[in-house]
Amino acid sequence: MGLSQMHQSIVFTALDITSIITNGGLWRMDDCMDLLNVLACMYLFVVSIRGRTGISVSWNGLTDPLLHETTEDKWDSPYGRATFIQLVTFSWLNPLFAAGIKKPLEQDEIPDVDVKDSAKFSSHSFDDSLNNAKERNGGSHKPSSIYKAIFIFVRRKAAINASFAVVSAATSYVGPSLIDDFVKFLNDKKNRNLKSGYLLALAFLSAKMIEVVAQRQWIFGARQLGCRLRAALISQIYKKGLRLSSQSRQGHTSGEIINYMSVDIQRITDLMWYANTIWMLPIQISLAIYVLYTNLGLGSLAGLAATALVMACNVPLTRIQKRLQSKIMEAKDERMKATSEVLRNMRSLKLQAWDMRYLHKLDGLRKIECSWLWKSARLNALSAFIFWGSPTLISAATFGACILMGIPLTAGRVLSALATFRMLQDPIFNLPDLLSVLAMAKVSGDRIASYLQEDEIHSDAVESLPRNEAEFEIEINNGRFSWDLGSSDGPTLSGIHLNIKRGMKVAICGAVGSGKSSLLSCILGEIPKLSGKVKISGTKAYVPQSPWILTGNVRENILFGKPFDNGKYQKTVEACALMKDFELFATGDLTEIGERGINMSGGQKQRIQIARAVYQDADIYLLDDPFSAVDAHTGTQLFKNCLMGMLKEKTVLYVTHQVEFLPAADLILVMQNGQITQAGKFDELLQQNVGFEVLVGAHSQALETIQSAEISSRRAMKLLTDDNMDTDAESTATVQFQNGDKHNSGHNLCPEIERTDKGGRLTQDEEREKGSIGKDVYWAYLTAVKGGALVPIILTAQSLFQTLQIASNYWITWASPPTKTSESKVTMNVLFMVYILLSVGSALCVLVRASLVAIVGLRTSQKFFMNMLQSILHAPMSFFDSTPTGRILNRQYYIPTARELARLAGIQRAPILHHFAESLTGAATIRAFNQEDRFINTNLNLIDNHSRPWFHNVSAMEWLSFRLNLLSNFVFAFSLVLLVSLPEGIISPKNKMISVERIQQYSRIVSEAPLVIEECRPPPNWPAFGTICFKNLQVRYAEHLPSVLKNITCTFPGKMKVGVVGRTGSGKSTLIQAIFRIVEPREGSIVIDDVDICKIGLHDLRSRLSIIPQDPTMFEGTVRGNLDPLEEHQDDRVWEAMVENGENWSVGQRQLFCLGRALLRRSSILVLDEATASVDSATDGVIQQIIRQEFRDRTVVTIAHRIHTVIDSDLVLVLSEGRVHEFDAPENLLEREDSAFSKLIREYSLRSRGLTN
Repeated sequence: MGLSQMHQSIVFTALDITSIITNGGLWRMDDCMDLLNVLACMYLFVVSIRGRTGISVSWNGLTDPLLHETTEDKWDSPYGRATFIQLVTFSWLNPLFAAGIKKPLEQDEIPDVDVKDSAKFSSHSFDDSLNNAKERNGGSHKPSSIYKAIFIFVRRKAAINASFAVVSAATSYVGPSLIDDFVKFLNDKKNRNLKSGYLLALAFLSAKMIEVVAQRQWIFGARQLGCRLRAALISQIYKKGLRLSSQSRQGHTSGEIINYMSVDIQRITDLMWYANTIWMLPIQISLAIYVLYTNLGLGSLAGLAATALVMACNVPLTRIQKRLQSKIMEAKDERMKATSEVLRNMRSLKLQAWDMRYLHKLDGLRKIECSWLWKSARLNALSAFIFWGSPTLISAATFGACILMGIPLTAGRVLSALATFRMLQDPIFNLPDLLSVLAMAKVSGDRIASYLQEDEIHSDAVESLPRNEAEFEIEINNGRFSWDLGSSDGPTLSGIHLNIKRGMKVAICGAVGSGKSSLLSCILGEIPKLSGKVKISGTKAYVPQSPWILTGNVRENILFGKPFDNGKYQKTVEACALMKDFELFATGDLTEIGERGINMSGGQKQRIQIARAVYQDADIYLLDDPFSAVDAHTGTQLFKNCLMGMLKEKTVLYVTHQVEFLPAADLILVMQNGQITQAGKFDELLQQNVGFEVLVGAHSQALETIQSAEISSRRAMKLLTDDNMDTDAESTATVQFQNGDKHNSGHNLCPEIERTDKGGRLTQDEEREKGSIGKDVYWAYLTAVKGGALVPIILTAQSLFQTLQIASNYWITWASPPTKTSESKVTMNVLFMVYILLSVGSALCVLVRASLVAIVGLRTSQKFFMNMLQSILHAPMSFFDSTPTGRILNRQYYIPTARELARLAGIQRAPILHHFAESLTGAATIRAFNQEDRFINTNLNLIDNHSRPWFHNVSAMEWLSFRLNLLSNFVFAFSLVLLVSLPEGIISPKNKMISVERIQQYSRIVSEAPLVIEECRPPPNWPAFGTICFKNLQVRYAEHLPSVLKNITCTFPGKMKVGVVGRTGSGKSTLIQAIFRIVEPREGSIVIDDVDICKIGLHDLRSRLSIIPQDPTMFEGTVRGNLDPLEEHQDDRVWEAMVENGENWSVGQRQLFCLGRALLRRSSILVLDEATASVDSATDGVIQQIIRQEFRDRTVVTIAHRIHTVIDSDLVLVLSEGRVHEFDAPENLLEREDSAFSKLIREYSLRSRGLTN
């Protein structure tokens, strides 16, 4: 009702003023009261919608302060405290500007957003809206639910924005309607009343002032609504990601989901900006036709017909644009998916020398994307031509109809009509953008709706029972489970019956791919249940097979949301054998862990996540192969102190391939083909003589090998004197030691752990430029294509467009008679033809400009993309250790904002993407620990951190626009047009150049050594013999860090088998990285067959070596593509490698897969970095046999925690704290009882002695 009255007041007051000016009357008291009524209505209207009434509204448990009250300090924002005048003028930002003048703004200096703009409030509100939409759909989650929820979520704020839009549109046509009267007033020099002139100017100025206020509030409100909707949708997508079922997760890669968050949500929120344009378009056209009809009579009908024709042209363009947007998003998803995969597996790519192969792959995907973008750009150029030419068509039709009908065209009427056409041009010009935004928003909305409809983890898959009511802590009755519900291969697990009492220790063993991890997953509720029941009693903790580590410090990873209890924490750390690691870390347990634990050894990551589980003090522990990544000594400590110590009263299910940990179990489950084929205690299973003895037999053979080696070494010791025990003198291998090699330096040997001056931080804050954007950034952008040769042509086309626009308007105004009785300076035909030629010429200039801008824009973006991609792929691994993947991906999805606020908004966007990618990877662990709420709250806080600079940046843009618009109301018409367009013309390009600035930062990354050095290329058959010689090798991971490897001097003879052992973090993997030059030597050299590897190209080095890495990698694609991504081998070689490799494609199959790659490459040097850690003893034996057969005449370097895998090596290197502790033949080392290798053998034998007793 109040809104209707306000509109009526505006209309009646405008009519009164028009009547007074037209008729030359005097102001009456009623007229003055009408004007005051309008101002009072607007004031009360703004006060009411802004909530400055002192009333407080509670929604979703959050209090929305409408005056000065706040629920907590966080919501005490400048915007929330602003007065009416401050809201209208945006002067509540003045303190922020004052701070920004003194120095560049920092994140903590940006005020908090208001409560309604917070992510928590938006998320809860959208949840209510979504539930409301589901109720309207009968309780089902249909695709339309998301659209209904968005409508419910935005409708109140959108209605307020719509009111401002109506006021802005209504007042915008006051000026054109008064132009004819103003011209008459100027021409009537004899009878004109000076008061009428002042009133006319006052009416014009008042209308423009009201328009400015309403327009700025409308645009600001649209931005604000977009901010809220973005926060709500990001929250929805994040929460969905934590609940996705395994099958649904396979259908949406991390790259696709990141696209949902960064691209699709942005396109939907962009719609908030254009929302009012949709329904305002017919209103604006109606107002324009009304003004034209008032001035030109029936001639305006021709203008209406022309307008309808122009709008009809949009129908086919919209359909084409929608199809193109679908193709663009598909191509973008494919590129993002591949990019994410490459970034996650960069270490493997460098080790295998596949960088160039995947560079070409990403380049190809980008070219496909650009081809669709080019088609879209051409369509946009055509749309720009049509719609810039539309005023010409409309004006030609209108003026032509007037000439035919004999309606006189005076200067006043022509000027009024031209002004109206200019007003009409805006909605028509925005129409292609609107249609494009609608098409993109529909495509993005459908994608997000499809994602939000995906199946979730079923909460009823596992039934939770009170502990005091359950006989068993874990109970499974006739369980059938399958990862792929649509598979024809049958269920993954079948016939599962399991009853486990409280406090039992249950070991799960079996061959690779037998279903061990799937059994744990069914207890967690992760694998879809086909039939049966699963019941658990108590809380649970989970340790996955592939360690999941959060970016942060070690203590945060162990606490995992629990409060810090010093006593409990110390016991946990000691039980998990982490005390010595903490002593070596520069900042102890506050040392920062890189993304995915990339700077930790496999054993350290495994022990940290075991400590995380232990600290939770859960009732049930599910451990998936917890000992695979640790050495024998550490494994023994973990088993005794952790499983049989701190967890002795707990129920523990542990998967293991290490048979020595089975006898202590209360129950052993033997898995085969997805079924529990045997169950019982160790001795019972041995007596059954079914299949368990195969697993034990493989381990026993390995143990016998070790024991026979011990026995033979003891016999030899009896024949030796103490002097002959010197391994240096007796060694037949080429060994060189430096004095003091056994010195205990006390430094950390897990490379990257020693940290810098920033409190042990590896991942540093994102780099950020400060101050104005440098000229070199603009220059780089402008000269990226053809050295900038097209830029002058674009500028010339734009200048001609503006010139011809002004010329056409000036011509028709000059040539038209000033009054009906005046004679025209030219004939109507001449007037008409010249006007059409000038207008069509300006439209053609737009076509040229739009086409060239599309060409330059696409080619520039492609060039920047390739520069950044090459720079990143050639960056050293230290860059990836310290740079989260989300931060790299964020360079391609930047939301334009203004300078420091823009930079901060861009920087704060990366943590959202990184946190989401990290959460997706560890979703099963998060669910197992019931930590969903904590991670959701972290996500909401990250959204708010991004919203703060973004919200204040768009507010700053409105602050500037408001003041420029006010200034423009007091200047001549030409200056008014120029200054009205200034905010969009000046601010936006500067914002967009920040994205160029950020991309350039990554294009200037210090690169690795060249891939190929032409003058130093090795011989084609290099390395032929495979001798590896280390000379005084010292390696460190950064200039400011100490050496990790210290004075390594030894030689691995060619065609011999060398085992490398040592405690977790002793430098074993670092030695391998040095061979592949993942890290460069600080001093010394590595010489392979008389070639210094530091003098040749990286590709020449890495492509001649083979490695089976500690973390095996498989890329999306075909089996053949993974085995032979470079397509270097014939099909028969590939099939041969697969036959040798076996047909196991389950847990551990990726290691077998990597073995297949090594078999295909047939390099003279093979490196195995704990390659059999995740397979059972029987499969381990098969792998060792394959290696002995296929690589018998090649150099094999093996890093292993399983001692039996190196006992038959020709030489064994023992590393300790980055130094050569021992290096000799294993039999020589075993002859010395005090040797470190002998101690490892004895410890392994003692641990496994129970098997032979």
